[in-house]
Amino acid sequence: MIQKAGIDPVVMPASIIETFPSDMGPEDATMFLAMKKATAVLEEIKSSEGHDKSDVILAADTVVVSDRKIIGKPRDPQEAFSILSSLRSRSHHVITGCCLIKPATMQKFCFYEDTEVWFKDFTDEELEAYVHTPEPYDKAGGYAIQGTFGKYVDHIDGDFDNVVGLPLTRVLTFLKYL
Repeated sequence: MIQKAGIDPVVMPASIIETFPSDMGPEDATMFLAMKKATAVLEEIKSSEGHDKSDVILAADTVVVSDRKIIGKPRDPQEAFSILSSLRSRSHHVITGCCLIKPATMQKFCFYEDTEVWFKDFTDEELEAYVHTPEPYDKAGGYAIQGTFGKYVDHIDGDFDNVVGLPLTRVLTFLKYL
């Protein structure tokens, strides 16, 4: 996604355990996890040769939230069916926390973006067919707006790119300050 802004990133998966304090709200949880990921990559860069310390580390974490409760990635068709049927004909929020760190100066910006997504009504048969595809199982909330389930999105209030997984406009704004 960031490539459409002319940036060619080096992808470095962060090895972290994705847990956060239980009393943390979804907005803070996404920023907390993004910060954990960015810090893990920063430590890896500090201890290795060949990485340009003037680069910027960008880490993000996206969750789907309904009734202030974080909905994870479904593990199986039954869980995917349950999650998506609970979101049928109503709205939910997609919240992405981002953290940017410039290792050379240790400047840091963390923020979150919240987009409200409304689903259309869909039949159990349509949902049953969808949950037996590979798409729901590596995505928060069990769907990708840019994927086949996107046809069941009625409308959004906010940033489409955020729902895909990275609020690009805000990321680019913060990059100007680093």
